[in-house]
Amino acid sequence: MHAAQLDYTPASDGAGMPVAVSIFADRGHARALIAEDVAGAGFRVLREAALSEVLEGTPMALGEIVLLDCPRVDGAILAALSRLDTRIACSGARLVVSTTIEALEDVFACLDQSCPRILVEPTRGERVVALGEELTKIARVRVREHPDRDQVSLLRLAEQVSEIARKIDALAPSNDDGRGSAFGFESPSPGFSGPDGGDASDRLTRAARPPLPDPRLVRQIIRQRQLRQKFFDGDLFADPAWDILLDLTAARAEHERVSVTSLCIASGVPPTTALRWISQMVALGLLERVEDEQDRRRAFIALSDRAADAMARYFAELGKEAARGV
Repeated sequence: MHAAQLDYTPASDGAGMPVAVSIFADRGHARALIAEDVAGAGFRVLREAALSEVLEGTPMALGEIVLLDCPRVDGAILAALSRLDTRIACSGARLVVSTTIEALEDVFACLDQSCPRILVEPTRGERVVALGEELTKIARVRVREHPDRDQVSLLRLAEQVSEIARKIDALAPSNDDGRGSAFGFESPSPGFSGPDGGDASDRLTRAARPPLPDPRLVRQIIRQRQLRQKFFDGDLFADPAWDILLDLTAARAEHERVSVTSLCIASGVPPTTALRWISQMVALGLLERVEDEQDRRRAFIALSDRAADAMARYFAELGKEAARGV
């Protein structure tokens, strides 16, 4: 099934939502709760099923968004994840996955085709906000592809989803550490530029780069950055993109591989927020996903060559500044 074949009924007014959502969850109570929130936010629940149904091979419509709850993994679940990942990638649907930090490595490794949005132990509100953000992306595509259709109500509904999620989140017990939320996430735009006005990806490709810095120096900088949290609120200095780049720079100089879980910890922000930064930085060409050739169930994150070039040049310039006594 291709994206053009997805069946939905456009809303005639602001009372309905023309986007169908499939929910896959083995935990019955979780499935019911997710369905309640999805319907409450105005989406059409296309199906509710256990992950095992994915392995039965019965043809099924997925709708435009698939919500997956996967707090644990085993052989059967990994097989279901891989099959669902392929189906979603071929269908053009969008995937939102809820998991735990314990299962994150396996889930991340299995879902390598569908460009999923991964949430780690999300609140109910965070899950609905993720749905709203995926809806906004779908709406923008429809506006471009079908400018003659009535898209105003859809775009308005996309904005309303976030407000609905806030209300849900205020009523539901929080299961995160309170430090991060999908509501306040900041991400660089795909075309972000630096002080010189050039595109970041263009500025990463220049002449032969200096060597990477001594990893001991980078680790010292990381420790110094972490030390601030002993005396101040860590949120004051949250800079996950830079912490991610520092950690991967040290790992590259040490010839070490970095797992996605380890990188989430190094970022200094909640895992869900860290995953969004990692996804954005992969899209920008700063990071790349590296499959484990010995174990296909594992995947690592590494600096791209262009990002390594930029980090090497940054530290070389830093050394020049230090030598000048600035």
